[in-house]
Amino acid sequence: MKRLGVNIDHVATLRNARGELHPDPILAAKFVKKVGADSITIHLREDKRHIKDLDAKQICLIKNLLVNLEISTNKDIVKTALKIKPNYICIVPENRKEITTEGGLNLERNKNNIKRIILKFKKKKIRTSLFINPSIKDVQLSKKLGVDCIEFHTGRLANLVKSKKSFSNEFLKIKRCSILADKLNLEVHAGHGLDYKTTEILSKINQIKEFNIGHFLIGESIFFGLSKVIKRFKKIIKN
Repeated sequence: MKRLGVNIDHVATLRNARGELHPDPILAAKFVKKVGADSITIHLREDKRHIKDLDAKQICLIKNLLVNLEISTNKDIVKTALKIKPNYICIVPENRKEITTEGGLNLERNKNNIKRIILKFKKKKIRTSLFINPSIKDVQLSKKLGVDCIEFHTGRLANLVKSKKSFSNEFLKIKRCSILADKLNLEVHAGHGLDYKTTEILSKINQIKEFNIGHFLIGESIFFGLSKVIKRFKKIIKN
């Protein structure tokens, strides 16, 4: 059964634009669950540009809501995550000057620190994933680091599809990596830059079990409403 995770970071972005309380990410989390999301994703960045510490804490307290918390390897952020105990953790790269996440983790350079962080979350029985580029080497290293899941950065595929360029090589790369990860008992997720078309393309890869979608979904909801957009994505990933 393929699952849809809805990233609600940009609900907080809109709230923060006015420095007020509306729209409320906590209400958004409850609403997207009500209309069909299997989980919600929030990214607690070091610069707190959208989701704040209190948002993350309150969202993780919502009953019967599965929360996927994206974090960097920053010590303070890791400590905060351990305190609020989300259902899931996804370790992602983070650059203060970036507009959005620009690629997967550099596992080779940071493997010792990442392994220590994974162990901390596993002790708390929190499912942990690594946000990686679709490469055989990174899949193999993820397994060695003891993680539960991997999430492929799908930005390159998404950009090729949107610019109407050939995406077959990138698709095959993701497919091969997904097959390997599945053989290694790593659950496979996909995220970044996904819209209707790219989600439909990737849904053909049976090994991908979870799609985490945010920016396009929230933007499309301005015109068609969260409920309709979420239901459309659910229909796409089930086909």
